[in-house]
Amino acid sequence: MPASTAPGVRLLPNAVTVLALCSGLSGVQFMLAGNEVGAIAAIALAGVFDALDGRLARLLDASSRIGAELDSLSDCVSFGVSPALILFLWSLHDLRVGWVVALVLVVSTALRLARFNTLSDSEAAAEAPPFAGEFFVGVPSPAGALVSLTPLATELLLGPGWWSAPVTVAIWTVLSAALMISRIPTSSLKSVRVPPAAVAPALVLVALAAAAVVAVPFALYPVAILLYLAHIPYAAYRYRWLERHPEVWHVPPRQRRARPPSGPDPWPCPPTTPSRWAAAAAAAVAAARPWPRST
Repeated sequence: MPASTAPGVRLLPNAVTVLALCSGLSGVQFMLAGNEVGAIAAIALAGVFDALDGRLARLLDASSRIGAELDSLSDCVSFGVSPALILFLWSLHDLRVGWVVALVLVVSTALRLARFNTLSDSEAAAEAPPFAGEFFVGVPSPAGALVSLTPLATELLLGPGWWSAPVTVAIWTVLSAALMISRIPTSSLKSVRVPPAAVAPALVLVALAAAAVVAVPFALYPVAILLYLAHIPYAAYRYRWLERHPEVWHVPPRQRRARPPSGPDPWPCPPTTPSRWAAAAAAAVAAARPWPRST
């Protein structure tokens, strides 16, 4: 911990996590009051807070064990318990198995967070391939919560329809839960890098998206969810491709397909903890180099 970091600043990441917890639970209160727009907005705001607390902890060098445990508890409540109660109060209560479906969503969120904490341990991280940090295992809980609320957002946009039928909502909720506990690779935002030349267009797109959210709040919601779900097959393909090409694991993501077929290696492998993945990568790199090697 840097000596210049004030004690109050060290508590900032945990304060943001508490805000995420309060926002997620407030979604249930909004739903009880009949404010469906506020319920979805509260879950989305909890997702924003959840994205900020970890980054603040790393930026301020304020990571702690209690912060990690608090974050897991907050995620389980905000993205498991609250969405399940919102869906039950809205539609699932009309089904005999509606409460069971809500419990499936809560339990799946808890299992997904438990697996995430297990994979984040130092020993498990050392055995993971070098590119594993570019992916999540399964759909992360904030995204899973927003995916599960898509039928409600669609009804707010288009009105009642087959998408808001209790049976449809139940099936969609179970599928959302299955995505969270699955082992399907999904892209992590940590691996997204905007090229300098694309910064200005990206800011323009952000401004347009913000204007659309203000003008028609739920017009972008189903579109964004469909785009996210559509990226999953590509993420799975990219993960499998990287598994089959260990010789590019140490290459920056943007340069992997631009790797020259021969000549001196412009991206020397950094030293890593020996593991079966590192051994496989070293063997593949050695086999790919055409020039004579010293013995």
